[in-house]
Amino acid sequence: MSATEWDSCNNDNPFLSHAFLSALESTGCASTETGWQPFHICLRNEQGEMVGFMPLYAKRHSYGEYVFDHGWADAFERAGGAYYPKLQSSIPFSPVVSSKLLVAKGQNEPDVQKGLLQALKQLTDNMNISSAHLTFLPEIEAQIAAQQGYLLRQDQQFHWHNRDYKSFDDFLESLSSRKRKQVRKERQTAYSNGITIKRLKGTEISEEHIEAFYKFYLDTGNRKWGQPYLNKAFFYEITATMPDNILLIMCMREESYIAGALNIIGADTLYGRYWGCIENHPCLHFETCYYQAIEFAIENNLKTIEAGAQGEHKLARGYEPVHTISAHWISNQSFRTAVENYLEHETRSVEAEINYLSAHTPFKKQ
Repeated sequence: MSATEWDSCNNDNPFLSHAFLSALESTGCASTETGWQPFHICLRNEQGEMVGFMPLYAKRHSYGEYVFDHGWADAFERAGGAYYPKLQSSIPFSPVVSSKLLVAKGQNEPDVQKGLLQALKQLTDNMNISSAHLTFLPEIEAQIAAQQGYLLRQDQQFHWHNRDYKSFDDFLESLSSRKRKQVRKERQTAYSNGITIKRLKGTEISEEHIEAFYKFYLDTGNRKWGQPYLNKAFFYEITATMPDNILLIMCMREESYIAGALNIIGADTLYGRYWGCIENHPCLHFETCYYQAIEFAIENNLKTIEAGAQGEHKLARGYEPVHTISAHWISNQSFRTAVENYLEHETRSVEAEINYLSAHTPFKKQ
């Protein structure tokens, strides 16, 4: 499949671009060796023209997905089944909400989307694989999947929403007095000890910046996952092939880089992705990952910031809880019934948590 064909189905989401996904594959981050074997579905019409595309991977583990199904795997294998390999439609190592049912321009969207879902079910059943999973779906795609017999699973993330703010101070005015003071204090604290912060885009990002940032990324990866998912070659690749989508925020102290965060710029969304540091300083993480991102989003008229999975500390910084949805096809009827019962209880728990968190946002009460 050519890059032109691939990108003809993309709706301007940088994570679905040929540049991003092929960078994961060409650098060996998403490969058979790492347990992410590319298995993409491509639908063509009778004339051989591509009409639809689904990013898909055959997986032999459940790492790097951010929708946790380890409990499902354990239960299925205790019952004598083989949960792995499974099929996974997702952006590897990136919990971003994005289409998984990509339709070429000029095609009948509902028909192609249903065709992709049916192809995934058929592939799962024909290969005698336990399950197929589509994670971080847009609401409309999740509902189409449900109509095709997929089970839906609810979760939540924290996103920041731009309510036509003109400046960061304008955003601060939307917060309660106590939270406004807290943010200002945190920003002031972050710059103590002679720290400076700069934002870099595209060709402003040099080899020196990538080398320094990768050290930060390794530190975070080693602490969180035991082994980082991405290699240095991947960061060089995306910086070279999609420079307009890269925002690198770097922190310096005494002329040395000590921390940084890499963001991906979408059409109307900023995606906070990778953070790391080699020195710990109070509030520097908040400033680099959240407040710098908010300033950039406001200055560039971006509507949303997706700050990744987990982290209730984001709530106090103006990031609000939102639903995320995944869809799951399970062939074994008894296992499907067990998962369906589990999801009913889990959904109520997620709803209760979102309702609680929504009542404790830092914004002024209406």
